[in-house]
Amino acid sequence: MNKSHMIELYSYNAWANKKLLDAVKNLENEEFTRDLSSSFRSIRDTMVHILGAEELWLSRWTGEQGRTLLNPDDFPTYTTLADRWGDFRNQIDRFLVSLTEKDLLEEINYKNLSGISYSLELWKQMLHVNNHSTSHRGQVVTMLRQLKKQPPSLDLIYYYLGER
Repeated sequence: MNKSHMIELYSYNAWANKKLLDAVKNLENEEFTRDLSSSFRSIRDTMVHILGAEELWLSRWTGEQGRTLLNPDDFPTYTTLADRWGDFRNQIDRFLVSLTEKDLLEEINYKNLSGISYSLELWKQMLHVNNHSTSHRGQVVTMLRQLKKQPPSLDLIYYYLGER
């Protein structure tokens, strides 16, 4: 995995996150926060988890210690979440530009949320984050269907076929 591949993968991730944000933008706040009995209670809670995990991993890669996941209650509306996501997109873009090929091969030590220490090459951690976000975006797509809404097509192939 080289830098250009990683930038491409994170470009897809940003595209998919934006499409999902656009899809939930017009939900009533009650629909956005409704308990739909998924891994996370609501669309909002699941999307906050996606963003929180991406922020957490970026903090590990930049040497910040002791970060935790975001609290969904801190994002009472779509706008509060979308604004935070916009700020994060700028942070991750700056990080990606600063990467070198050598950086991707470096082992990064981190502690999980339970305090257990791990070490793994940066490129593997970065692949994990994209995979994690994809999984939870799929849950939001299902929740949108439960609300009788039309979810976006987020498959990687659509990104490559020019829907970006």
